[in-house]
Amino acid sequence: SSHADISIDIRPEFNSFDHLRSTGYISTDRPWLKLYGIRVPPVSPFNSLTSTPDLALIHQCLPDELLIEIFGRMSPYTLGRAACVCRKWKYTTRNPTLWRNACLKTWQRNGIEANFRMVQSLYDSSWRKMWVQRPRIRIDGLYVSRNTYIHTGITEWQFKKTVNVVCYYRYLRFFPTGKFLYKISPQKVKDVVKCMHLRASKGDSVFKGDYTLSGDGQIEMALLYPGHRYTLVRMRLRVRGTTIGANNRLDVLKILTTGVNGTELGNWKGNILELVEDWEENETHDPDVPAVSHSRGLTPFVFVPFEEADTSVLNLPVEKMDYFVPG
Repeated sequence: SSHADISIDIRPEFNSFDHLRSTGYISTDRPWLKLYGIRVPPVSPFNSLTSTPDLALIHQCLPDELLIEIFGRMSPYTLGRAACVCRKWKYTTRNPTLWRNACLKTWQRNGIEANFRMVQSLYDSSWRKMWVQRPRIRIDGLYVSRNTYIHTGITEWQFKKTVNVVCYYRYLRFFPTGKFLYKISPQKVKDVVKCMHLRASKGDSVFKGDYTLSGDGQIEMALLYPGHRYTLVRMRLRVRGTTIGANNRLDVLKILTTGVNGTELGNWKGNILELVEDWEENETHDPDVPAVSHSRGLTPFVFVPFEEADTSVLNLPVEKMDYFVPG
């Protein structure tokens, strides 16, 4: 027989499911399905001829000249947050004057003419592009390296030996003039940030040094530990970012301690970095202080803005965070 002669009545089977149609978890309401087929007109760019006037009260009362003046007093990272407020602020923060001032202040040691030549030749005359892509050191906070190690205690009762987790920090604060501050301490970030300034007392154990930043993002640093014998600390770091333009990490490439002759140091008139510029890595000018290359405490530095010093996760004790992964 042909297939046309066979007929099966399946309506009773479908009718048996009629009582499920009213159940909430079967027939879920999907209001977005009503948007299918509806064309939404695109929003015209700001300042275009077809754009509708902005009805926001702050834009009606605040002239563009004052808005530029306010943005000019913001840091570049605050400008980035302001650009997320609305379309007008987004296009206003693209003003080249705002980013030019930030670049000239950050790379002031290179000189104005050198910065102008660089932005024209490497960054398509865009100061904002230069700010985002060019390696730089952030000066609006501290770079913190959290280091931990296990220290074995004294044996108790001949069968129990205690093990302690020791935590200490390396702190760096940079200035656009080529100076930096350095401190090693077990104190938390929220406590150390109060003394990381150029007027710190001797009891704060904050040491000042000199640094240079190369075009590929490497930082050469040198500082002098005062004392009965002068000890020179030389560091080589590399700046990078977890995102483009963040510059929130410093990888430790080398930490050296070496001796320096007191007479040579007294006759030197330049900064300490220029004194050791031509030195070899294993070179020392004091036989009582040998050159040592350190292999511990090389955890990458993490940038902590000043406004986040009290709430940073680096303040957690060892009991809650025995090891920190910088990323």
